[in-house]
Amino acid sequence: MIIYFEQGRIIATQREVVVRIDGNCRINLQAQVDELTLISGANVVSAVGSGINWSIKLDSDEQLQQLANEIGIAITIY
Repeated sequence: MIIYFEQGRIIATQREVVVRIDGNCRINLQAQVDELTLISGANVVSAVGSGINWSIKLDSDEQLQQLANEIGIAITIY
């Protein structure tokens, strides 16, 4: 599944997520699903694991819900 947001797109499968940031730098962020936390309210995807540490803010709660449905993990509410 591909989810488009203001800064780029998210490519999600049941095992991993790749975030591609548009622009001249063409940044790619990748993480396995078990390294992700989805944070409601702030609409943030956070990846922390072996050798990775990044987070990205999505445009809306709907995008976060689409991602949660695709990768099969719950959204954390703080």
